[in-house]
Amino acid sequence: MIVLALDTAGVDCAAAVYDSGTGSVLGEVTETIGRGHAELLMAIIDRALAKAGVALQSVDRIAVSIGPGSFTGIRVGVAAARGFSLSLGIPAVGVTTLEVLAAGHRQANPGRPVLAAMDAKRGEVYLQRFDGDRRALGEPQAAIVEDAKAIAAAFDGDIIGSGAYFLKDGSPQQVGDRFPIGIIARLGADAAVGEKPKPLYLRGPDVRPQAGFAVARI
Repeated sequence: MIVLALDTAGVDCAAAVYDSGTGSVLGEVTETIGRGHAELLMAIIDRALAKAGVALQSVDRIAVSIGPGSFTGIRVGVAAARGFSLSLGIPAVGVTTLEVLAAGHRQANPGRPVLAAMDAKRGEVYLQRFDGDRRALGEPQAAIVEDAKAIAAAFDGDIIGSGAYFLKDGSPQQVGDRFPIGIIARLGADAAVGEKPKPLYLRGPDVRPQAGFAVARI
């Protein structure tokens, strides 16, 4: 099965072509841009397909990171994945960014339980626990720092991600979380096909209307 994987949930804009039969990435492109995913994504996809030597029509499945992460970025990636799924008549699956963080850590630390934690800003942390066999222990959640600390204190395993410094001694991570596109592709190939991917936000957007420009309700 040939999988086209997309990531726009964080600071990267990335695409990869993955062959599940050989377990290998045939071609990938990642650019760390922070913002501007909508303007760059299609060119990134074209470059990844060209590197792989694979035509878009040969893709069997789309995989996309669905969050939590950048609100705008997630919308861009999910919309592209659903568009390709519809136009090509192939399934699309979503992969959570917390799952990607845990899987990346597990490659170097097999068998270790993982608490993936992302700095959600505004005094909150996105987090999810996984056991040593990759199974999720509960759903992804957003928690205030004090509640997240209590969860971490009761967790026997490795705590990773940009939110980890809230939960244990350490320095803040200076750059946003990154979600390796090869891992997204592999997890997407293994994922069960179900409903179409949709954004995983866990909370409302950070945008606040300016009171001085609010329209009075009648």
